[in-house]
Order: sequence, then C-alpha cells, then structure tokens
Amino acid sequence: MTFSRSPSPSADVPPMSRPGPGPGPAGPLRPALRVLAMVACLPYIALKVAWVAGSRIGVPDGSGLLDHRVMLIVANGLSVLADAIVVLLALLLTRPWGLRVRAWLLVFPMWAATGLLAPIMAGYPAQLVVAAFGDADGGGSGPAAEPFLDAWVFPVVYGGFIVQGLSLGTLFALYAHDRWSPVWAGRLGAPGSDGLAGLVGPRVRVAAVAGAVLAVGPAALHAAWAAGATVGLPARYLAEYHGDQAVVDLVRALFLGVAAVATLCLVADRPAGRRVRTALAWAWVASGAAGCWGAYMTLVSVVSRVSSGPMDDAGKTPTTLMITTYAGEMITGFLLAGCLAAVLAARSRRLARGAAA
Repeated sequence: MTFSRSPSPSADVPPMSRPGPGPGPAGPLRPALRVLAMVACLPYIALKVAWVAGSRIGVPDGSGLLDHRVMLIVANGLSVLADAIVVLLALLLTRPWGLRVRAWLLVFPMWAATGLLAPIMAGYPAQLVVAAFGDADGGGSGPAAEPFLDAWVFPVVYGGFIVQGLSLGTLFALYAHDRWSPVWAGRLGAPGSDGLAGLVGPRVRVAAVAGAVLAVGPAALHAAWAAGATVGLPARYLAEYHGDQAVVDLVRALFLGVAAVATLCLVADRPAGRRVRTALAWAWVASGAAGCWGAYMTLVSVVSRVSSGPMDDAGKTPTTLMITTYAGEMITGFLLAGCLAAVLAARSRRLARGAAA
C-alpha cells in the first residue's frame, strides 16, 4: 500500500494539529493488521446484533442478560457502535486520507478504544489462569448461579478483543510514530525542550493531584471486592461473584492506580531519566481504561436501576455504592486524560516555537 506525503506545513502550526510528513516505507504489515482488526470484529458484532434482534444464541435459560430487556438493548447497541468505530479506526490508520484527519478526531476514539480493550487483554488471560489453577466459578457466597453465557461465547468474543487490541494498538503506534514522534520523545527531567519542565501551570498540576486522590476510592473498593468484601454488592451479584469477576475488579483497581501514578509523573516531570513515551503510554492506556469502563458501567447500571420496576428483585439491581464507584472511576479517568492532553498540547506548542525560532 502506498501513502501520499503531505506538503510541509509552516513551522508555527503546532505539530499535534497538522498532518504528519507521512509514514515509513510501505509494506505488507499495515494492510495485514488492518484486515486482522476488521475480521476480529465480526463475531462480536454478529452476536450483539443477534441479541438486540431477539435471538438467544449463546444465552442460556436463567441468564441475568434476560432480566432487563432495555438494559440488554442499550448495552449491546453501544457495543456494536464501539466495534464499528474499531473498523473505522483500522481504515483511518492505514489509508492516505487518515494522515489528513484532525488530531482530536482520531485521538479521542483511539483513547476510548484502547481503554475498553486493554482491561480485557490483561484480564482474560488472568481469568484463564484462575480457571486452570482454581475454581473460577466457585467464589460466590450464595447458591450456584445460572451461567451468564454459554461457555463457547467467551473465547470467541474475548479472543477477538485481544486480536483487535494487538492489531489496532500496533497500527496506532506506527501511525503516531510517523506523525507525532517528536511530541513524545525525550526523557523526564531533561533540560529544555527535551523534557517536560514548566510545560503546565498550577491548574493542571492541581487537577492531576485531584484525579489521583479521587482514584483512591474506586480503586480501594474494586480491590476490596476482589479480596472478598461484600459491602455495596446486591444479593444476586454476590451469588454470582466468582474468581472471574474478582480478576476484573483487581484489574480495574490496578488501572486506576497506574493512571494516577503515570499522569503525576508526566505533570511533575519526574522521575528523572525515565522515557517520556513510557509514562505517556501508561497514562494513555490506564486513564482510558478507567474513564471508558467507568462510563460504560455507570450507564448500564443507571439504566438497569431506572428500568427496574417495584416488583423486581432488589437483589439484582446495582446499588448506589456500585454506581457511585463506577462514576468516580469515570470522572477519574477523564480528569487524568485531560491532564495528559494538556501536557501533550503544551509540548506541541513548545516544539512549534522551537521550530519557528
């Protein structure tokens, strides 16, 4: 595949807001990754569309998915939209017109896609390990629960997610290197334009500290639930809580912690000597995981709560503490991502001024 090379823009235009000089040498890797990412979306999209249309393929009798039809439609509709965006991103990252797309039109959906896929890429292999060395379904505090989905659904769906994450992540890394590599070059604590010293003002630093403090609550609750605490969890949820869900809570707690630490490193320009791109990558992935999964779970939980009637079992409805935890997770992720965006924008402006001098 060949890519058009954009004309060299004027030096006073910030690098993050203009097309890059073009990608490296053309080869089979990017087209192959594009096809792989798009094909990996098909099983998931097909299942979700079938469920929204009323099919019960892969959904056993007694599954919690059947309790709230409205919630199922909302959650699956959003999921189909998210995977459709993955297909669009795969095209954008590998076609000539993708280099002309404004940065913010690419960065936000790519941040969201990274955040939604990364916890699955980290958590699903860990769940397989738990299942191999322990009773993944045996951690509930109540009687044995009906299966949520047929067993074959999980490797098909999560395997596709992992392939999507690996292929799309590689494509974005290649694209970002071609277009914006000077913005995330250098090391923390380095003098002048090689570092991040003095890039952001006190408001961004305060926001980063506030985000880190806010992360403590949701992270602590997720970690406590993973360790066996029952506070704030409804009866039906507890009955179905097992090793798989404990892994999910632990992964989400870890991503919250990583998002806070990595963002503070970027804002404070410490510890000296560490690569900027390493801290940026951790902050990018972890803030996306916290913000986007927190937003998704908040929406699904609120819809479930609102759609529950007076005759519904309260033990199946998300509690106020659960919704508050998810909302705190969402706010934390978006706040830290805002700090990350401020650092990148300031670095871009500094580089532009240096090029114009």
